[in-house]
This record gives sequence, C-alpha cells and structure tokens, in this order.
Amino acid sequence: MKKETLLIVVVTLVAGFVLGLIVGQKNAEKGAPVTTGSPVGPAPTVNLQQKLAELKNIVAADPTNFQAWATLGNEYFDSNQFMDAIEAYDRALKIQPNSPDILTDQGVMFKRLGWFDRAIKNFEEANKIDPNHATSIYNLGIVYRYDLQDFPKAKEAWTRFLEISPTGPGSDRVRQDLEFLRNHPPVQK
Repeated sequence: MKKETLLIVVVTLVAGFVLGLIVGQKNAEKGAPVTTGSPVGPAPTVNLQQKLAELKNIVAADPTNFQAWATLGNEYFDSNQFMDAIEAYDRALKIQPNSPDILTDQGVMFKRLGWFDRAIKNFEEANKIDPNHATSIYNLGIVYRYDLQDFPKAKEAWTRFLEISPTGPGSDRVRQDLEFLRNHPPVQK
C-alpha cells in the first residue's frame, strides 16, 4: 500500500472517530440515548434459575414470608411453570388468604391449564374481597368469552369491568369484544 493511501485511511478513521465522539457528546447533552456499536437489547437480567434458587432459600428459611411466596409464584407465572406457580400462590394464600392479586394470578394459571371452574372460583373470590378489582373481572370475562363460550356471562363480567375501569388497561379491548358480542348473538340450538 502506498504511503498516501495509508495516510488517507488513517486520517479517515481518526476523523470518523472524532466525529462520532462529538455527535455522541451532543446527543448526551440533549438527553438522547448514546449508542455504541454493541448490540441493542435489554440489560442482562439475573438468571431465572438463580432467582428461583434465592427465593426457595428465602421461603425455606422463613415459610411465613408472604412476599417471597408471592414473588416465587410470579417468577413461575412469568416462566410458564403453571403448577409451580399454583403451588407457590397456594402457600402465599395460606399466609394472606384475602389477596385479590394472588387469587387472580393463580386463577390465570388455572385457566392456562384448562381448569376453568377453578379459575372462575378464584376470580369471583378476588372480586368478593375487592369489588373494584378490575383485573379479576376482566379475566372472568376472558374465561367466559373465549374458553367457555358463555357470552351472556362474558357480557355481564365485562359490563361490570367497564363500570370499574372505564378508561383503564384493557377497557378498549373489552368495548370491542362487547360490541362484537352485541352484533353477533349466539346461535340458539
């Protein structure tokens, strides 16, 4: 390679590097994210197995730790380990039986296993404990509409949901589903 060509390559690389630093500094001053050549993605998380092991150690040392059982259930929930989640939620509910959130999360696990009667029981119990617990009523409507095809009960649950949460998460979807059910009544056999 000729000296002139080598010099041009080096100057170009240095200029590109300096320009990148200047642009990065200006973006940082504006509050814009500064990116590098590394892959973009979520920050690394603690290994699931490590989290589970830590939580199991906590509940082994303190079996009455409601928060640890609930968190263990949530980790199992998020990793689709249905039976383990149900068992962890059972343990949490033995400590605090009146937790509508835990009853609802356990109900979702029952639903995913196809145990719709148990899911309904949990959602209804959660709503008895807290009549304004929108998530339990929302999920009750999901089971009735999509799993059991019981459209009148789905309408009833979702109408109640919209009374509780007219603009909250899921309310637009519920309105769409209710509109569909109104416009497509079930066929009588």
